[in-house]
Amino acid sequence: MCEKLARYEMPAVGIVAEMDESDRALLGDYGEFLPVQAGDKIIIAGEAQEYLYLVLSGLLHVTIQVEGRSKLVARVEEGETLGEINIFDSGKASATVTAQEFTQIWKANRENIDAFVKAYPLAGASFLSGIIAVMSRRIRHMNEQIADTESLSILGKFW
Repeated sequence: MCEKLARYEMPAVGIVAEMDESDRALLGDYGEFLPVQAGDKIIIAGEAQEYLYLVLSGLLHVTIQVEGRSKLVARVEEGETLGEINIFDSGKASATVTAQEFTQIWKANRENIDAFVKAYPLAGASFLSGIIAVMSRRIRHMNEQIADTESLSILGKFW
């Protein structure tokens, strides 16, 4: 991974889109801004993962290994996040995340986020609300996928 950026401003994207500019600037100080070069891995499947990542620019690919081959499961672009669950329930990464082009990210762990929420409760509530909204959308999407899969399975048995 590359060195930290000297100073970068937190844009109004993704989970921080609803936060005031001044609150985003404060939040930026509670994590790290990192430039990532194409080909760099920021998360490796099977390794400990305790960070929340917010993509500020660029493109990442999320892959898993299936029968010894790498399978693309998601493209992560500006404003999207990774690792939301791991800041609340740390564990091992289920996938590998690799930059496809020069990408700028902001990362923070649970300790960083707790410190921000304690120091700035209103801004912290807005930030946590953004995280909850992302997690809720992902759960809803997964439920829809499961329902579609079950429906196809039932139809397949019927015909």
